[in-house]
Amino acid sequence: MVFACCIPHANAVSLEYDMPFNLYYDDRFLLHDTGRGHPENADRLRAVIAAINAGGFTNLSRPAFFPAPLDIIALVHERSYIERVKNTIAAGERILPTGDTPVSAGSWDAALLAAGAVTAACDAMMAGTRSFCLVRPPGHHASSNRGMGFCIFNNAAIAARYVQRRHGIKHVLIADIDVHHGNGTQDIFYRDGSVFYFSVHEDGIYPGTGHADERGADRGRGCIMNVPLSRGSGDEAALNALRQQLVPAMRTFRPDFVIVSAGFDAHTGDPVGGLAYSDDGYASIARMLIDIADTYASGRIVCTLEGGYDGAALGSSVVRVIRMLMETKH
Repeated sequence: MVFACCIPHANAVSLEYDMPFNLYYDDRFLLHDTGRGHPENADRLRAVIAAINAGGFTNLSRPAFFPAPLDIIALVHERSYIERVKNTIAAGERILPTGDTPVSAGSWDAALLAAGAVTAACDAMMAGTRSFCLVRPPGHHASSNRGMGFCIFNNAAIAARYVQRRHGIKHVLIADIDVHHGNGTQDIFYRDGSVFYFSVHEDGIYPGTGHADERGADRGRGCIMNVPLSRGSGDEAALNALRQQLVPAMRTFRPDFVIVSAGFDAHTGDPVGGLAYSDDGYASIARMLIDIADTYASGRIVCTLEGGYDGAALGSSVVRVIRMLMETKH
């Protein structure tokens, strides 16, 4: 299925939405059981799969991938924390002792598989194929030694370290568009300098971090950028944050790879967040991040799912972002 948009001037651009694309998804993500009534549940992914199946995509592949080995998890997380997670789940406990993250018998495999998805997506991107990682549990609240906020392992951070170690990438941008600040990602890279963490999020909600004056330290000074927005801010406030703050910063940082912590709980239909983004807003945010990747990183960009708790809003927004990622210009 190909959609074309003809622009009536001398430099007309044809847009096609069927370039090869990978979706990293596995039914084992559904076995991470968070308990009855929990917003981060398996129905989220079912809703997205239904929306993708209804989307008429003709060039979308679902390649095989495998759980990440512990050495890959340990690129970001302390070995003692990894063992604590494993032992907690093996003992049948229902909450990680480090925070408010529910777990179940299927959580260990799902968490390793989520990390395996993002690393496989990085490999595919280095070979020229873009991807969306439809995974759970999410990751951006997990720090090197603590799981919290529904998160066990930090998928975006693992992807950043992996692409640096495996592929020799020097500078990585992690752009976090979840309604919540990714405190775990920020903590991991706060003093690093090789990873730029940008977050636009709702001010004053969980986890209470992400203030504009949190800018990084040591080698990482200036490589943390937070833009807290007021409730109800809407699409234009988010787009202005990218235009006025992220885009100028990238002229100096010049990333070689872009990873998107793609949270959709800022959607106007979401029961958790309150920023009132629309489907169009998410598509425009994606377009701006793709433009950064095209400008500095040879088009290299990978998206991994974070939040988003209304099935219809999540499905429609993910489909719009995938269409942007599949867009080619010629």
